[in-house]
Amino acid sequence: MTSDAARERSGWQRVLRNLRQPKVLVMLLLGFSSGIPIYLVGNTLGFWMRENAIELSTIGFLSWVGLAYSLKFLWAPLVDKLDAPLLGRWLGRRRGWMLLAQLVAATALVGMALVQPQQGQLVLAGVVLDQLLVFGALALVVAFASATQDIVIDAWRIESADSNEQQGLLTSTSTLGYRAALLVTDSLILILAAGIGWSLSYEIMALLLGVGVVATLFAREPAASVQSAAAPHPALFTAKGLFDAVIGPFVAFFRQHGQWALLMLAAISLYRLPDFLLGPMANPFYADLGIAKETVGAVRGSFGLVATIAGIAAAGLCAVRFGFKGTLLAGAVLGPASNLAFAYLALHGADAGVFTAAMVIDNFCNGFSGVALVGYMSSLTNIGYTATQYALLSSFYALLGKVLKGMSGWAVEQLEVGRTLLEAYSLFFTATAVVGIPAVLLCVLLARRPPETVVARAPA
Repeated sequence: MTSDAARERSGWQRVLRNLRQPKVLVMLLLGFSSGIPIYLVGNTLGFWMRENAIELSTIGFLSWVGLAYSLKFLWAPLVDKLDAPLLGRWLGRRRGWMLLAQLVAATALVGMALVQPQQGQLVLAGVVLDQLLVFGALALVVAFASATQDIVIDAWRIESADSNEQQGLLTSTSTLGYRAALLVTDSLILILAAGIGWSLSYEIMALLLGVGVVATLFAREPAASVQSAAAPHPALFTAKGLFDAVIGPFVAFFRQHGQWALLMLAAISLYRLPDFLLGPMANPFYADLGIAKETVGAVRGSFGLVATIAGIAAAGLCAVRFGFKGTLLAGAVLGPASNLAFAYLALHGADAGVFTAAMVIDNFCNGFSGVALVGYMSSLTNIGYTATQYALLSSFYALLGKVLKGMSGWAVEQLEVGRTLLEAYSLFFTATAVVGIPAVLLCVLLARRPPETVVARAPA
């Protein structure tokens, strides 16, 4: 008993020492910066477009700019092996890419604010361009820069941890910052837009990326990154160098996990599929339901925030008690189940109480499943290929969902034939919940993986 109590006190002391470290505050700010752009080119953008009378199918198709987040493994090897232009020599490999991505994303967000999502034409340098097409191109630049920022921040997080315990702390801290940014861009921006308009609101969001710039300047380059940059590597643009940068991370991953690797990738790719399918239609649904955007923002920023924090905390406690695999399984059940709340809301109508309950359920489940998946994926990477392997895993987690979600608006329009629009929404949300069943079954199989087959995470 005394020994157990002493170990518990020692554990709490280590946690408190970690909380005093500057890297934890930096991780919080970087997590916030990472979360700022994603909804601005995704779900929140759908609300702005729907208010401008853009068709649901067009909103769904434009959500394909989010594929940049799922294809980031294609250029992650360059981020792993090359310094950022100009900034890399000054800040180091990880921090240089961070700052470059943040500056590009902020500039493109300002461009979106100036162009606006409207049907019409723009004249640029004497060339007549479709206004909505230009707007979409700027959204794609934001997504590309944001995805690059995510690659480097994930690598910095994994390489900066001194132990598995600290990795868990940094992951939770990053998730908290990320979720805070989603609160701003998914709820507070709606209240802001109701008062000052969408364009100015987007410009303010661009300024908020300055939080990431400050964190980047105060961050320390991870020792693993410095050693990797200083170590002799094959020239990147040679056959051996390209193999090491592009194929090496995949070989290392499959060598480490063996026959379980494909099962892991399949489970990860299906894990958040229900959320991705629902995402582009959520805000247009609120607009069609007749709920004012300031009401949506207020509920998300109050009850939704509390529910998100509760979900994150619950996932952390579950991981400590049951491990990553048990937590992953619980999240696989909670995630799609929350979509049924939207199906009920569509049939019930614009009732503030039902809407609030749906938001609480959705935010709790998303907070839980998000932490579960990030923690699990972080445990699977190899030092030396951190950025590329994590980019691979996070791309698998999002690729299928982001390909299919582009058809979400078209699907609702097809379901509307012979029904009311809200009935079509309800059927669509129910279908997205059913899509989550295969991920639950795959997580059950992963939970049965014999412990003796797990290979220790080691340098590549």
